[in-house]
Amino acid sequence: MTVKSLTKTLPLILLLLSGQNHVFGQDADRSATYQQSPDSAILLEKITIEGFRLSSHLRLFPGNMAVVSGDELTPADGSNLAATLNTIPGVSMQSGTYATNRIVIRGMGSRTPYNTNRIKSYLNDIPVTASDGISTPEDIDASGLARIEVIRGPASALYGSGLGGSINLFTPDKLQQEGMFYMNHGSFSTLRTGLSGTVNTPKTSWQGSLSHLKSAGYRDNNEFNRTTFITTGKWRQPKWTLKSTLMVNASHGEIPSSLGKTRFENEPQAAAPNWAEIEGYKRIRKALAGVTLFNSLSPTLSSQLTLYGKWSDNYEKRPFNNLDDQTMSAGLRGKLSQTRKLTDWVLGIDWSAEQYKWKLDKDNALLNENRENRSNLSLFGIVNYRPVPKLNISLAGTLNHISYRLTDLFAGDGDRSGSRNFPLIASPRIGINYAAGDRFAFFASAGHGFSMPSPEETLLPEGNVNPDIKPEQGIQYEAGTRMNLFNEALEAELSVYRINLRNLLVTKRITEDIFTGINAGKTCHQGIELLLRNRIFDFAGFPGKLKSTLSYTFSRNRFIDFTDDGNSYDGNDLPGIPEQYAQLQLFWNPAPYLTMHTHFQYTGNQQLNDANTLNYEGYFLLNIKVMAQFPVNKTLSLRVFAGINNLTDTHYASMLLVNAPAFGTGEPRYYYPGLPRNYYAGMEFRF
Repeated sequence: MTVKSLTKTLPLILLLLSGQNHVFGQDADRSATYQQSPDSAILLEKITIEGFRLSSHLRLFPGNMAVVSGDELTPADGSNLAATLNTIPGVSMQSGTYATNRIVIRGMGSRTPYNTNRIKSYLNDIPVTASDGISTPEDIDASGLARIEVIRGPASALYGSGLGGSINLFTPDKLQQEGMFYMNHGSFSTLRTGLSGTVNTPKTSWQGSLSHLKSAGYRDNNEFNRTTFITTGKWRQPKWTLKSTLMVNASHGEIPSSLGKTRFENEPQAAAPNWAEIEGYKRIRKALAGVTLFNSLSPTLSSQLTLYGKWSDNYEKRPFNNLDDQTMSAGLRGKLSQTRKLTDWVLGIDWSAEQYKWKLDKDNALLNENRENRSNLSLFGIVNYRPVPKLNISLAGTLNHISYRLTDLFAGDGDRSGSRNFPLIASPRIGINYAAGDRFAFFASAGHGFSMPSPEETLLPEGNVNPDIKPEQGIQYEAGTRMNLFNEALEAELSVYRINLRNLLVTKRITEDIFTGINAGKTCHQGIELLLRNRIFDFAGFPGKLKSTLSYTFSRNRFIDFTDDGNSYDGNDLPGIPEQYAQLQLFWNPAPYLTMHTHFQYTGNQQLNDANTLNYEGYFLLNIKVMAQFPVNKTLSLRVFAGINNLTDTHYASMLLVNAPAFGTGEPRYYYPGLPRNYYAGMEFRF
């Protein structure tokens, strides 16, 4: 069977596999009520979310929202966030190496060459995203998190300028005292270890996690080390609560870079020759700290004020030059909210100031040095109105102002300093949710969002400020339904969306070491997203319990109006975005302390360039994990696990570099080879 024929039949196959219902469990002991584990995110109406800055239940949320928690945070060995985020419909994370990743949400961010932008990321409501738009949520080990909330599309401009959406990370907030130590080892000398714990007193609580990841890598010049420490503290008083968050991260990753087609097919473990020759690498040091004061002003009125600061120091050794950059920023986020029987409202402010310094050198000779100061101010307001208990109407909007100034610190090529003050950008949103009882909920929304150009995109090839570059802006329309059927045996969420985007920002590579940004006219992004969670059977004895989770995305992302270098690409598909992708997970508990997890992944065809003359065909992956848990005593338990990733040993590209140029006589380097069949095993002690 060809890939094309499999592509046509895949949705039907997966729906049949995951669409079974509770009839298989009719003979089970029905006197035992089905119970979901406390840290799972299966039941929609029991999940409390932050949403658009208002805590709510997911079933009542007027828009799309994906929540991942509990064991779903680490579906494999926990070493890569891609395995987690790719289970969410509409979200695609490509991972070339531990140090090279790109997250795309509803087609946004696919044109970024080596990292993630157009998407905002937060840790405990503190921005992780830098003012240049780059987000690296993969720096945070999943063991230090309690849940991840993902809002898809530009309606998440309420969280900032993330046109593609927002990824919100939350650390644990537990009442009981507990601790955990874990260690797992896998192929390519990969070692992951960590220690976390929670300590509580009547008025205080403290939670901390320390994790370390080390790997020799599958490819040449591919070693990686990362250490992350996260701690949160909370002080509780009758009228106020103070919460602190601190994250420190250090990593060192060698860069094998992408490969041309010939080497990708015949020697995928090799590094690109120019990167291997100089032993290129990237070193990152960063820290984030914030304090939040929650104050209860009355039974219905409350305030929240967050003060935070961030610092980073990075160095990248590259064949064409070396990049040394530092970032320092500070900001505040405040909101005043009131909750009543029929209405909730929030008024708030976000402000941040950041200084970004970078310099380029080669062979110990300075090539360029710059400093950029950015200021971001956002005022927002939200009103939720419930005329009847089943109906929730949400009106919201933000007013955004961004300015920056570039200071040229290198006198060798003239003064290229300059500044930009972008016009005020208003981002309105309306959403509606109708919950027809406990089984059905329907939602629809329309919202505006925008993304600012990165420092590279704001500069012309010669280094001057580009006075014509514009923020990209888009409007998203979406509608969907959430269902909970057959006595909570089947949970479903279906969303359809359309995003009309103008002034699409495209990072254009002029030479091997010079990038610039252009506005690429208009694009249209349309798609269907499906999430099914199903309890296939539930027996008191063997064969036990079997659950499935299916996520499926079909999208069409097209240029509507884009001409570059005299070539018109109107009507072409945007490259680097799979037309469809699906994830099917099966969780089988044949015995109380034994779990088998099977994870099936399909990634569809992708275009490699704007002209759509090169296509990368879809591929399938299969991962298997087995876990067993044993109580040692009343306070100590042991979990052991082992797994195989890419069981079928599929040869595939885990990340693609769109519009890759060819230099000299070399082939365009489009492909980052994915890992072949690999193994891991580990253990967790909980006490």
